[in-house]
Amino acid sequence: MAKTTPATLALSKAGVAFTLHTYDYDPDAGRVGLQAAESLGADPARVLKTLMAQVDGRPVCAVLASDQEVSMKKLAAVFCGKAAAMIKPADAERLTGYRVGGVSPFGQKRLVPTVVDEAALLQDLVFINGGQRGLQAELAPADLIAALGAKVAEIT
Repeated sequence: MAKTTPATLALSKAGVAFTLHTYDYDPDAGRVGLQAAESLGADPARVLKTLMAQVDGRPVCAVLASDQEVSMKKLAAVFCGKAAAMIKPADAERLTGYRVGGVSPFGQKRLVPTVVDEAALLQDLVFINGGQRGLQAELAPADLIAALGAKVAEIT
């Protein structure tokens, strides 16, 4: 498994301290984030998932704990929109340059507005996808937010 991805390059370029972890990705897992947490032996609240959505037709990125569900109403409100919906997997792959199950908020082909659920700040360290299936980067949530220029809000 390659450990250099657009995500790890973006993290390094931003000067973010991170540690990479690998795990056996299960493409048949019902919920990829929960499978990652289990494989890493980590609390699901520390393993964040990256979701690609659209607000009033504009792409956005939402980062939240793997055991939580995003509220579309709250997501739309964060970006001053009326309606939010998930982007289809094939469209998310084209937009980000990553395969579903390996989408990272870092190093995407196109920079989109990002929000991190405020609950992430309750953790000392969090895991975020490292840009490929089976690769997670562990970092401080404050570094995650700063490097992305992300908004912080309750989105669950």
